[in-house]
Amino acid sequence: MTTVDDLWYLATRANQRAEQAHHRLTDGYDDFLERRHSRRVSRSRFRTLAERIAEFGAPYGAHSVVYRPSGELLLVWHAGVDMWVVPGGEPDPDESFRRAAERELAEEAGVEASYDGLAMNVRVEVQCDDYATWGVLPLFEARVEDDVTPEPEDPDGEVTDADWFRDLPENTRDREDLRAWREFALE
Repeated sequence: MTTVDDLWYLATRANQRAEQAHHRLTDGYDDFLERRHSRRVSRSRFRTLAERIAEFGAPYGAHSVVYRPSGELLLVWHAGVDMWVVPGGEPDPDESFRRAAERELAEEAGVEASYDGLAMNVRVEVQCDDYATWGVLPLFEARVEDDVTPEPEDPDGEVTDADWFRDLPENTRDREDLRAWREFALE
């Protein structure tokens, strides 16, 4: 008897959920930047990401690209990855991507923002051995009018600092995506 690896089934379910999430985003929003990333990961990491995609359609949740009229972007320090990142995280069950992005912004930076739509829709392709799947990474565009000082209140303790940046630090995750969005949206 042949043993069937359940990763194939998991990847298929994840692909279907990703397709649904992608269509919800592209049908619901106009004028956003599309990007694509491909990552080769270990088998255990593939399983974790495919499970997230099968549940939410997204391997890394939903995030916010927060800016001020001056062009500065809000970044948070994520101790787990030792980098500056945009605020965001996984949705709670039955929570929309947009609502998850808003909640995560409040927790990780302690600021309120006006949401303008979708800033970027990133297609994240994940591969391991002969298995592949993909998910969406929605980044919502959010504007802060006031000269507010961010104050992280992350219940997970992963985010330990937050600040505004005109020039993105070298150790900014997805730095090129943020630069591309700035050119697309703010210049």
